[in-house]
Amino acid sequence: MTVLQGILLGVLQGIAEFLPISSSGHLALAQNLFGLDEVPLLYDVFLHLATLLAVCIYFWKKIWSLLKILGRWIAKKERKEPDDYEDILCGTDAAGRKTIIAIIITTFITGVLGIITSKLIPEMSIKVTCGGFLITSLLLIVSGVFGKKSAGVQSAGKEAEIPQGVSILQSVVIGFMQGFGTLPGISRSGSTIAGAMFSKVNRKAAGDYSFIVSIPAILGAFVLEFKDLGEVSESVGFWPVLAGCISAFVVGYLSLVVLMKLIRKGKLAWFACYLIPLGILGMILLK
Repeated sequence: MTVLQGILLGVLQGIAEFLPISSSGHLALAQNLFGLDEVPLLYDVFLHLATLLAVCIYFWKKIWSLLKILGRWIAKKERKEPDDYEDILCGTDAAGRKTIIAIIITTFITGVLGIITSKLIPEMSIKVTCGGFLITSLLLIVSGVFGKKSAGVQSAGKEAEIPQGVSILQSVVIGFMQGFGTLPGISRSGSTIAGAMFSKVNRKAAGDYSFIVSIPAILGAFVLEFKDLGEVSESVGFWPVLAGCISAFVVGYLSLVVLMKLIRKGKLAWFACYLIPLGILGMILLK
């Protein structure tokens, strides 16, 4: 792999990781077009780690709030006044504790499904990945309908303004959807946000939770694939990896800023207009 190819794959990762179009699917597509058939899965995970840094920086205040709530929970203390009562996930200690439990449940379910899918991914053809693009587009369209209904219900009252955290049932649904999103062509962010919409999580909170819960999921994938570190060094090289990670971080942060605005406006279904022709053309033209 050349440094230029590393940069291009990093840019692609940065765009596709946060926009609901499947970063793993696009990386597989690009590697197929570049003729890079022997790239270890760990290389993809390195790019995910770069975009994970973008998530931590963008959501640092919310992450810090959850960590403080966890600390008070362990110390059996309660804050006197909420930091931000409008924060649905962690505006109060009670909501934050529910969200922390939800993150653990979602991560556990995702981990179990991720172990299963990791054994299936090497056997999947590029056509299956393109089929995943079509499934993702369907999820985005359906979740858009659910999101509008949910927004209508919340706007009728003040439920959306009250910190509620994420319930156990919602975390289970989101965990299964995030686990499903580990398959190539299936967008992790798209499927996770869709799962949140299906289980009636507030639209803005759905986007926030989707990316916060990606942190343990990506770290877990890195641990599972760390055994291939030597293979990455031999088949890819240090400089292409570094160039890819830097470009993935920069472009990823910008993509995240754009996506959060689109989530709040309920515009995720727009990406189906891109994924449907991409999936169909890929299934026809690629081998």
